[in-house]
Amino acid sequence: MIQLIVNADDFGFSRGVNHGIIDAHRYGIVNSTTMMVNTPGTEHAVELAKQHPHLRVGIHLTLTFGKPVNQYVPSLIGENGFFRVDKNYENNSGVVLEDVRNEWDAQIQKFFSFGIAPAHIDSHHHIHAWPFLEPVVKELAEKYKLPVRNAFKNKVEGIQLLSDVFLDGFYGENVGIEFFTTLHQKVQDHVTLEVMCHPAYVDTFLKENSSYCDKRLKELDVLTNISLQSELSLVSFG
Repeated sequence: MIQLIVNADDFGFSRGVNHGIIDAHRYGIVNSTTMMVNTPGTEHAVELAKQHPHLRVGIHLTLTFGKPVNQYVPSLIGENGFFRVDKNYENNSGVVLEDVRNEWDAQIQKFFSFGIAPAHIDSHHHIHAWPFLEPVVKELAEKYKLPVRNAFKNKVEGIQLLSDVFLDGFYGENVGIEFFTTLHQKVQDHVTLEVMCHPAYVDTFLKENSSYCDKRLKELDVLTNISLQSELSLVSFG
């Protein structure tokens, strides 16, 4: 049996994203999500999270979208006050680890300030898996006793991982029922598997701030209209 975590990214991005994730949970196979704390829909997401205690909610750390929570992280901020970090690792220079540590710690603290505790750590654009940020991830994971999404390309030491295997292939042209009906062929039996997804209803903020919109509706349709193979068992939270 494969223990399955279907994790919806970007909770808190906008109300449309939030409603899509909740519907994918209530009427589909999403059993986990991760919340951004610096986006317009964050407080709405908090309200929904409290109403749905069986939905596991982690923190979606970011350095690549929106404004920082900590205003004293100069190496991360552009002249406009928004993050200047690029989602492509090789396009960045001058990022100071201490600034990353302070910003991500502030994001986690803000999460706690809403009266809920994060269940795990992952990040927008998988930047927590950048090798030079590994010491910060390890420190924060230890500090808050949280598992971390297994998006690392190489084996990491001293970090509790959320799953044995992580798949980010349910995206773009790969969005379809077939992705899930063939999952048991992609991984070994008796493992914990996390599948990333991005269900949403498309609203104005999403259209204006993300290049990935219409496929989110397709993801929502798949996630709410599928019966899992007998080889897969959704992990129960809450």
